[in-house]
Amino acid sequence: MKSFGLAATACLLLLACNPAREAAAPPVAPPPAPMARPIPGGQGIGAESYDRATEADRRAALAPQPVGAALGKVTVALGAPTEPGFWLRSALVSGEQPGRVEVEGGRSVAVTLRPGEGAAQLSLSAFRALGLGLTDLPVVTVYGG
Repeated sequence: MKSFGLAATACLLLLACNPAREAAAPPVAPPPAPMARPIPGGQGIGAESYDRATEADRRAALAPQPVGAALGKVTVALGAPTEPGFWLRSALVSGEQPGRVEVEGGRSVAVTLRPGEGAAQLSLSAFRALGLGLTDLPVVTVYGG
C-alpha cells in the first residue's frame, strides 16, 4: 500500500511538471489598455479669460498708496476665479475695508479686505497683478485700517 501511495505521488508530480500540459493551456488575454485621457491644460481656458479687471483697474491697484497698519502675514491661495476685483478674504479682518497686500520683494497691490474663515484667499486679479503663479501659495503681509 505504501508503494502505491508513493507511485501515485510520483505520477502527480510528473504530471504537474509536464511542459506539454503548459503548452496546451489556453492563453491568458492581456489586460485592456488604459483609456487615453486628455492632457490637462491642453485645450483649457486661460486665466486671462476669467480676469475681468481692466488695465485702468490694474494701474490703480498697483499705484503707490498710503499704507495702514500691518495686520499680519498670511499664506494665500487663489480665490474663486469668477469673483471679480482685487480682494483678500482672511480672518485678519472682521468687516470689509480697504487695504493692501505685499509679497516678499516689496511688490504690492491695493485690495478690499473681506472677512473670512479658514485659509486666506486672494483674487485672481490680485494674483496676476503681483505676477504670482496660479498654483503658488505665497506669504503676504496684509495692511489695513
